[in-house]
Amino acid sequence: MKRSRRTKILATLGPSSSDQSTIEALFRAGADVFRINMSHTDHAAMRSLVSEIRNVEQRVGRPIGILADLQGPKLRLGVFSDGKVKLEEGATFHLDSDPTPGDASRVQLPHPEILEALEPGHRLLIDDGKVKLTVREVTTNGVFAVVDVAGPVSDRKGVSVPDTMLAMSAMTEKDRRDLDAVLEAKVDWVALSFIQRPDDLAEVRKIARGRVGVMAKIEKPQAIDRLDDIIELSDALMVARGDLGVELPVEKVPGLQKRITRSARRAGKPVVIATQMLESMITTPTPTRAEVSDVATAVFEGADAVMLSAESAAGQHPVEAVTTMDRIAYEVERDDNYTTIISAQRSAPEATGADAIAAAARQIAETLNLSAIVCYTSSGATALRVARERPSAPLVVVSPVRATARRLALTWGLHCVVSPDARDVDDMVDRACAVAYAEQFARPGQRLITIAGIPFGTPGATNLLRIAYVSDDGRGGS
Repeated sequence: MKRSRRTKILATLGPSSSDQSTIEALFRAGADVFRINMSHTDHAAMRSLVSEIRNVEQRVGRPIGILADLQGPKLRLGVFSDGKVKLEEGATFHLDSDPTPGDASRVQLPHPEILEALEPGHRLLIDDGKVKLTVREVTTNGVFAVVDVAGPVSDRKGVSVPDTMLAMSAMTEKDRRDLDAVLEAKVDWVALSFIQRPDDLAEVRKIARGRVGVMAKIEKPQAIDRLDDIIELSDALMVARGDLGVELPVEKVPGLQKRITRSARRAGKPVVIATQMLESMITTPTPTRAEVSDVATAVFEGADAVMLSAESAAGQHPVEAVTTMDRIAYEVERDDNYTTIISAQRSAPEATGADAIAAAARQIAETLNLSAIVCYTSSGATALRVARERPSAPLVVVSPVRATARRLALTWGLHCVVSPDARDVDDMVDRACAVAYAEQFARPGQRLITIAGIPFGTPGATNLLRIAYVSDDGRGGS
């Protein structure tokens, strides 16, 4: 199945989309990768979803990526004697370690790591920022805070501390159990929530040992401060705009979205834009004009993928939401401004052989108006470098490793095909032309360019570039 757009679509599965027929309908509507939210999915349900996706993959004959999104640490208040209270503006509120049910003057904050790290002037945001407090005084058993924004607060509401660096891992015990389960199920990506520092990625990388791509979700101010280091240690990024907009002023989020997207593109790491992209389609079959513009902005910016959350997981119109996102991306990529913007943001190649070959392949393909760029890769590294160039020619990836093809399904422009590795250069050319012909990217008489590494099957050895004609029988000739 040949997609008519370069930007990928990531669809979350849930109650509205957990059966095989709906998953297949979502894929045919345009979903390239499926997200399983481990905050709401137990291990048995996760394994069932993975099995259903793999069955769909077999039916449609295309590699499909699976992302398992770990919950991360959830910081919550204790309980109140009456279940809830109303905090008044200007009042003093005490957060402490006492498990006694709270009232309008105090409540337990059952996270000693927060109480130890808070300092005067630090903000506490309760219930996604609906109630805001500022720490006034730190004591031995808690903090006194002033209520800046009043409102109701009830049992176990979430707490955010945007000004505070917490001495805790982004991996909870639940996340560790979930990670073991998703690795056993052979998912392709795992997303790590609420990271603050590069070190937060170290534990999951140590456990995963390269068996899964590691995606860093950028949703805390502390992660923004260490963005370059986090990008270096991650395989992909997600701009998690929901929590990012809670912990930072919402007016800063669009600028940060552009900064993160461009930084990831420079590094050649896939970047996903997520949260509330087509939010109204949870209940209605058509999006708002503002939502259409939001998705279009991400596509114009060159993001690798745009994501649906509740729209496809719990909404009333999951297939329509994917279809709508597909149409928006398709239309944007055919706008005259799209190529201009994408080209203007292209970064200079790094001083490596792989980058030099990737840049040369794009330039040659555009100069000679070639039908496709065919990239051989085992690890996926070569394909990522070519995708970083954002070429106008179609990008076909041939890999002997199915796990690599599935993982690359997230990356901009890559049409992945699983095929045995080439025996020699002539076989490489023949296979490239045959695949491009079979996948309808090239016709007899057209030319394409192939890049690979010699010796074949050696990761990181991209050193070969070859132009070939597609013959009448779909094979190649130099």
